[in-house]
Amino acid sequence: MNVHEYQAKQIFAEYGVPTPKGIMAETVDAAVEAAKELGGPIWVVKAQIHAGGRGLGGGVKLAKSLDEVRELADEILGMTLVTHQTGPEGKLVQKLYIEDGADIKDEFYLSVILDRKLEMPLIMASTEGGMNIEDVAEKTPEKIITVPVDPTIGFQGFHGRELAFGLGITDKGEQKNIITFAQKLYKLYMDKDAEMIEINPLVRTGSGEFLALDGKMGFDNSALYRQPEIAAMRDLSEEDPDEVEAAKYGLSYVALDGEIGCMVNGAGLAMGTMDTINHMGGTPANFLDVGGSANAETVSKGFEIILKNPNVKAIFVNIFGGIVRCDRIANGIIEATKITDVNVPVVVRLDGTNAPEAAEILKNAHIANLIVADDLGDGAAKAVAAAKGEI
Repeated sequence: MNVHEYQAKQIFAEYGVPTPKGIMAETVDAAVEAAKELGGPIWVVKAQIHAGGRGLGGGVKLAKSLDEVRELADEILGMTLVTHQTGPEGKLVQKLYIEDGADIKDEFYLSVILDRKLEMPLIMASTEGGMNIEDVAEKTPEKIITVPVDPTIGFQGFHGRELAFGLGITDKGEQKNIITFAQKLYKLYMDKDAEMIEINPLVRTGSGEFLALDGKMGFDNSALYRQPEIAAMRDLSEEDPDEVEAAKYGLSYVALDGEIGCMVNGAGLAMGTMDTINHMGGTPANFLDVGGSANAETVSKGFEIILKNPNVKAIFVNIFGGIVRCDRIANGIIEATKITDVNVPVVVRLDGTNAPEAAEILKNAHIANLIVADDLGDGAAKAVAAAKGEI
């Protein structure tokens, strides 16, 4: 789960992580009132969407008067902001963040992420603040500093000194400031079950202080049950509506750009299924995991969500019966075809617990566009052929 910049900065404030003062606004008039309250004389008008690169896309602009605040707020609010993270379709700007200007001496990059290889949090920093960190990693990787932190000992002074030296910060007072800043950020990361905290840019002011000029945070969905205050910040308007609807039924769904809908149980099997479809010359239209509690209602909802995509030419149902029995899935498929108008070929491969019973159920169902497959390879090949209209 991601949050907006203004929400990230609210969390920063809880931990004493310094940020410029700012106020969220949802209308142009509210933006002007926020600027008045902040006092100026310089303000930054920022689009609030769940994506990076807002500045390059025209969603972050400087205002030097209240009239400019009004003009820019009117321009940005309601625009479809396209960045390298939104895709070409962009995202609608429904909120603004009006923030005080800052005395910027230098810009850095700072983040705390999970290093899956090391199996521990990683503090990543660079002197190249304000740039896409992906570009820095590609063109000048030597300018990226990484400091892994073993959670069994937590953030220690030597971690902070390694970070400060790596960023070329030599002044003793500034070293202390950046170490304290990173220590607070690490504690926040651990306390709140964050997956990622990114500050780009982190700025050094003329007085040697460090401010989070931006803030981006993502959280572990599986831990939200113990972070109710974070869960309350969820903005469903920023998420794919089909993914949100699928989650209500216990389905994990991600839209892709292919022509073969996939309904699978288990993330690993889903990835293997999509790879096999690609190997057979097709492209998957989605990732959909029905999990271990599939029934007629969830299978029907799965078909409904898959078929919302007009590019879907066939559906491949690939279930390995373990937690969920194959006969239960077979009955679910039959009931689903009664509830939902499934107007494309459906290739079904069921294996595992009660697979023979499931095969008999499907055989006796006499559903016109149902195609039974013997195994994964056979199913993927038939799905690709069905999508091409060859069977």
